[in-house]
Amino acid sequence: MAESKGVVIAALIANGAIAVLKFGGFLLTSSPSMLSETYHSISDTGNQVFLLVGIRYSEREADREHPFGYGKAQFFYSFLVSVLLFGIAGWESLKHGYDAVVHGGHALGGTVSALGATFPAWYVNVAVLLGAIGFETYAFKKAFAELKRQIREYEWNGIYDAFKKTSDVTTLTAFTEDAVALGGAIIALVGIALTELTGNHIFDAMGAVFIGVLLMGFAVALALENKRLILGESLPADVETDLRRIVTDHPGVVDLDAFSTVFVGPQDILVTADVSFDAELDTGDLEDDIAEIERRLKDADGRVNHVFLEPER
Repeated sequence: MAESKGVVIAALIANGAIAVLKFGGFLLTSSPSMLSETYHSISDTGNQVFLLVGIRYSEREADREHPFGYGKAQFFYSFLVSVLLFGIAGWESLKHGYDAVVHGGHALGGTVSALGATFPAWYVNVAVLLGAIGFETYAFKKAFAELKRQIREYEWNGIYDAFKKTSDVTTLTAFTEDAVALGGAIIALVGIALTELTGNHIFDAMGAVFIGVLLMGFAVALALENKRLILGESLPADVETDLRRIVTDHPGVVDLDAFSTVFVGPQDILVTADVSFDAELDTGDLEDDIAEIERRLKDADGRVNHVFLEPER
């Protein structure tokens, strides 16, 4: 949890500063790409705020109404990020870019004076975007390091496998958002540079369109990732098989009648099982066997925090 929170805070600081700088660049040049990138960074900043709220809410202690805790709050707030922030920001960026393509625009003009020198205003956009690329690279590396740690810990086969299997939507969202932010900044930089070099506004306008499509695509992908966890996804089949084997291989176990797992929060799994034991076991031995199986399940996977075994005789 601490690692995920650190990833989010790093992204929050970077994106808040970048949003202000990008908006300043837009005011100076009226660049469609810079306005789209402003929407992008504002949504990124709001994204981190929602994720931090989700993390804080999920840390509440379990109670009668929520006996397995509030861990799923992170899935809910991450879903809100996709719908309210990236969906809206993506649509506004796409709409603004489309309007610039259809109704025309202008090559970036104007000058800026600073430190006794005068230079083209579009230089400000270049400087801001290069700075954004630097900030986003830092945040991306931090999120990527945490994702790689989880890949090693759970023996996943790379990033694609991690996307399908991880329950840590906070790190997943931060990682993807940082990757999209890098892509958006590069698109805007290329569009602005080509517009200035050619005098044709279409490149800057199309940059805004591409950024909007990028944001909306991410919104859909993130919503689908959170959907599987909100609905109650089980562990991957291979991990479940290993946990089943721990139960069936235990001395005194005759049969495993039912076995289920479900994520009740990031890195928080509930395991339930109906287990047939040897009829010759006395009650005291049976209680010890159940406690031992529960301990082994938790030791086998650190995400297993809730185990309920129903003995059958």
